Amino acid sequence: MALAAFAAVPSMAAAPSSLTGRWKTDDGKGIVTMAPCGTKMCGKIERLLIKQPAGGQLDERNPEKQKRSRPVTGLQIYWDLVPHEGGWKGPGYSPEDGRYYTAHLRVNGNKLTMKGCVAVFCRTVTWTRIV
Repeated sequence: MALAAFAAVPSMAAAPSSLTGRWKTDDGKGIVTMAPCGTKMCGKIERLLIKQPAGGQLDERNPEKQKRSRPVTGLQIYWDLVPHEGGWKGPGYSPEDGRYYTAHLRVNGNKLTMKGCVAVFCRTVTWTRIV
């Protein structure tokens, strides 16, 4: 049993920091809630902090025409995030430009660094945890 407990220590130490919580985007335009969805993690836009048109901001730039009339508030933008190299990895979506991308997320204290890549083009932003 001692050997089994010893063997478990490295895997626990390698677990990424929790994404669970509310995060303010780097540009201050919104709040995203990260929460478990089954055995993985997901993220939804909780609310927008910018002035919205009457009826709310819509997902107008979505590449799928049938989705362009859905509201951005409440929209799931991360799904199937799994632990990966000390952080999290999975698909993401940006309603701001209508692009799907691969997201690499890493939590460090009250900061969440998100690197989003489409093909070889990547962009990195840092969000702040809302307490």
